[in-house]
Amino acid sequence: MNRTSYTKVKISDFLTERQGRYKPDDVKIAVYKRLEKIDFSGTIHISEKPTKTDMILVYPGDLVISGINVAKGAVAVYQGQEPVCATIHYSSYIFDDKKVDLEYFKYFVKSPSFVSALQQQVKGGIKTEIKPKHLLPLEITIPNLETQRQIVKQVSENFKRLEELNEEIESQETYTKRLRQNILQNAIEGKLTVEWRKTHTLEKGNPDFDVEALFEQVQKEKKYDRKQKTLAPITEEEMPFEIPNSWKWVRLGEIINEPPKNGYSPKSVNFATSTKTLKLGAVTYGIFNPNEYKYINEIIPRDSCYWLKNGDFLIERSNSHEYVGICAIYDGKDNEFIYPDLLMKFRVNELLSEKLIHKILISSFSRKYFMSKAKGAQKTMPKINQETVVNAMLPLPPLAEQKEIVAKIESLLSKVTELEEQIQERKKLSGLLMQSVLKNAFAPQE
Repeated sequence: MNRTSYTKVKISDFLTERQGRYKPDDVKIAVYKRLEKIDFSGTIHISEKPTKTDMILVYPGDLVISGINVAKGAVAVYQGQEPVCATIHYSSYIFDDKKVDLEYFKYFVKSPSFVSALQQQVKGGIKTEIKPKHLLPLEITIPNLETQRQIVKQVSENFKRLEELNEEIESQETYTKRLRQNILQNAIEGKLTVEWRKTHTLEKGNPDFDVEALFEQVQKEKKYDRKQKTLAPITEEEMPFEIPNSWKWVRLGEIINEPPKNGYSPKSVNFATSTKTLKLGAVTYGIFNPNEYKYINEIIPRDSCYWLKNGDFLIERSNSHEYVGICAIYDGKDNEFIYPDLLMKFRVNELLSEKLIHKILISSFSRKYFMSKAKGAQKTMPKINQETVVNAMLPLPPLAEQKEIVAKIESLLSKVTELEEQIQERKKLSGLLMQSVLKNAFAPQE
């Protein structure tokens, strides 16, 4: 590019802010829908949900910018037929396309050059919510319109190739998720141990090879609560799929030591204390995360049931619909954390494989069960109760086969993990390539 075609301008030279600020209950804006968000691809999402935040108006053809995520690409031209509201975390502008090409500007705000300008000219840089008072005075160097359009063409062609790469990566991510669930489903249907069963037959009375003997021993060790309801037998109509003849369908309540118990949720504080309580995020992905906790300013007696012990199962009794019922095994120190009211705790009988029970509970089969039983508004926080948890059905193999199944699952899932790590590397590479394209296209010209 010819450097003489570049000039230094202020963004206010081609953007003019829309004026006007309204209270959320102002009758002047009551008839309009609300701009809920602009995603990082530049797509505007409209909502009718109310807000308590002050509002601005966005008119058809306006350029709209998210003050929080502008450098991530949350910039778009509103193409609707009538005005919409947006919170004051957005700003709206009339755009002078005789001075700057719109697509050029939308690419530019994703570029390292724009981030550099923010860091140099705005106190707080990109960590600051970018408002018109920050954006409009920014001085940037841009080429003439013809050169801008050439740059847009080049960037668009490169981005198209990157989009194809990203679509392939997304497809691979979807594949690995399905692969994980297929492995778990094959495991709980007995398909991973077909050959194993040919050489390991029933040994009457031996829990390793006789599931009825195992189940009877588990029942002897249960702690019964007089108030606990008797669990109904599992009928053939309830059985969702076939399992080997040497296995047995059971309810979760039949293989745990005592009924599940909800946690305790006192108010959290913003300073360190001696009592840490878990957040939902400690469980949400099916693997215990010890970094998801907060402090409470309350002493919990050391003999309280709210303290977690290694091997406790934690299940989300309330969350968004896609996560309700997800569970993880606590593998931290005894009495290090208590757990909140939105979680339930239970322990599986020590004779059984905790790992296998956990794999069954995070399988798509169990996930569908818990999601179907969740009560309450689907878009807020639907809930499951103790009755739902204890009535969950599980296929139970003999003890020796449980161990064999876990070994096969872990071997297969380790290969899936390797694939996922490779996919994440490709994802990083794609992001670096995108930044390289933007950096080369919008490199400052002196």
